[in-house]
Amino acid sequence: MTTTPHSSSRRRFLQLAAAAAASAGSRHVIAAGKEPQFKISLAEWSLHKGIFGKGSTEHYEHLDFCKIARSLGIDGVEYVNQMFFDKATDTAYLGEMKKRQEGEGVTGLLIMCDREGNLGDPDEAKRAKTIENHLKWLDAAAALGCHSIRVNAASDPKLSWEEQMKLAADGLHRLCVEGDKRGLFVVVENHGGLSSNGLWLTGVMKAADHPRVGILPDFGNFYTDRNKGELYNPYKGLREFMPWVKKGMSAKAYDWDTGAGKFYTEDRREGREMTLDFERLINIVVKAGYNGYIGIEYEGEKHTEIEGIKRTKQALDEIKAML
Repeated sequence: MTTTPHSSSRRRFLQLAAAAAASAGSRHVIAAGKEPQFKISLAEWSLHKGIFGKGSTEHYEHLDFCKIARSLGIDGVEYVNQMFFDKATDTAYLGEMKKRQEGEGVTGLLIMCDREGNLGDPDEAKRAKTIENHLKWLDAAAALGCHSIRVNAASDPKLSWEEQMKLAADGLHRLCVEGDKRGLFVVVENHGGLSSNGLWLTGVMKAADHPRVGILPDFGNFYTDRNKGELYNPYKGLREFMPWVKKGMSAKAYDWDTGAGKFYTEDRREGREMTLDFERLINIVVKAGYNGYIGIEYEGEKHTEIEGIKRTKQALDEIKAML
């Protein structure tokens, strides 16, 4: 058959089109199989007003936490010990929590622990008691299939920077020994005072010197002295914390749609003003190679708790789609 210039061009066109289609299909397969940059979880503190019945018309039960998370399209939960403070050793109650967790198809990630003493207490007996107080939460976290408990690295603020670091590291190391027996991490949140100073807390990590110790960064907890308005740079602090992150962090969020910008969230309470650029924060997280859960922790005033959680998730989803 004689080949005309027209038929040759057409055949070439079809070959190029087929190649382009194959290439596009290949790119689609790669994109479809790509791991998400991060996953989204829900910190129970986002519902603290409704659970405690303070300053909210909404009311929630702790045992419904997993159901609420699932209804919002979230598959990871971070418990707060204050919500079931007297149930830490109640095996039946913990069994019910696990049953509901599994029934909703969500994963228990960690328990945030407060009100159990100071791990850096200068009094040896009190420091030992604080460590003992946390053991039941390690056991509860193990029962719920969590990977960590979140603790505080508080000491006596009257002591020197170095002494507080030494004491906090001692308490953390000893608790990590117990965590290791249960296969759990012990992670510290920047929770005010020296713990919100990136250099101090990373120094504590080095001094604690245990593979089970880590940091749970909170985007909005970088006030070293809120009363005086002393704020550690959140972006600098987050970059310093990232090498110590294990499997979680808290995306603290306040009011949305304040006019500051699409991905800006603002705490506009008098004396507590803070503006956070979520896009900038998430970029720091992703560039550090983290692709675990980022927990929504809503504390705003403008929205209801459920609306605030939804709005924060929307921001995280939109940023994730941009990456």
